[in-house]
Amino acid sequence: MRYEKAQNILPKDIVELLQQYIDGGYLYIPRKEDSKKSWGENSGIRNSLKQRNREIFNKYNQGVSVKELTEEFYLTEYSIRRIIREEKQVT
Repeated sequence: MRYEKAQNILPKDIVELLQQYIDGGYLYIPRKEDSKKSWGENSGIRNSLKQRNREIFNKYNQGVSVKELTEEFYLTEYSIRRIIREEKQVT
């Protein structure tokens, strides 16, 4: 997200009104409810993590140890076990 100058977007009277409340400060304007995006939707990271977790689960089912998975995916043992537990619930 990038910043936009209020005076380039809003009418002068609205800028002056906002200045009464937050003169020179930063103001975040949230998205409308119907145009919100879920986490990872833009970057694709959500899908990447799903694929990674599925791969971890498949390798675990093929006999790869949790210790080996921690080294391959650079995750803690706790994280690997959590991923396996969550993937078991999905299938």
